[in-house]
Amino acid sequence: MLVLANGSALAVNWANEHANAILESWYPVEEGGTAIAQTLSGKNNPAGRLPVTFYTGVEQLPPFEDYAMKGRTYRYFEGKPLFPFGYGLSYTTFSYRGLRLLKRLINTGEPLVAEVAVTNTGKTEGDEVAQLYLSFPNVPGAPLRALRGFQRVHLKAGESRKLHFELKDRDLSMVSEAGEPIIPEGKYSFSIGGGQPDTGALIVAGTFEVRGTKTLPE
Repeated sequence: MLVLANGSALAVNWANEHANAILESWYPVEEGGTAIAQTLSGKNNPAGRLPVTFYTGVEQLPPFEDYAMKGRTYRYFEGKPLFPFGYGLSYTTFSYRGLRLLKRLINTGEPLVAEVAVTNTGKTEGDEVAQLYLSFPNVPGAPLRALRGFQRVHLKAGESRKLHFELKDRDLSMVSEAGEPIIPEGKYSFSIGGGQPDTGALIVAGTFEVRGTKTLPE
């Protein structure tokens, strides 16, 4: 077991291969020791998620003289990180099912409404952080994906709950190459689950379409 106390991402490749578990405590301050002890003993069931990407090393990143976003952060990084943004484990397990969209074709300016059921499939009660990631139409400047909603829910063993997400204009928007916040017309894909799509996290995924393009005020 390795306990990390740090303020940013670390390339803990050796530990990932050899340690039974890694607990990220960041800078835990006064009650940090108690919190760590309770988590290691199982009194506390962890539910934190990484707010940054843990890369395997600086060789995965562009030179720091380059200020462009390409290749940086989970939104534009195309490689396989050590631990992705939004990653986190628990002493229990969760599943997702029953993804439902109110409408699969919306006019620009209308909200997207999605519902999904999450179930604690393990034997221990705990929190799950359901994350909604959005991928945009193929337009210049679009990120690979963007976190556009999350909900933390406490579930007893075997308990299920329906989650409701509503994405409005700002949630559906991106910044174009010209620096304008826009909702582009076209087909979008999205996922809801315990992490990013294509990272091993359990998710449910779907698509929808926006009709019309809208430029938002800055």
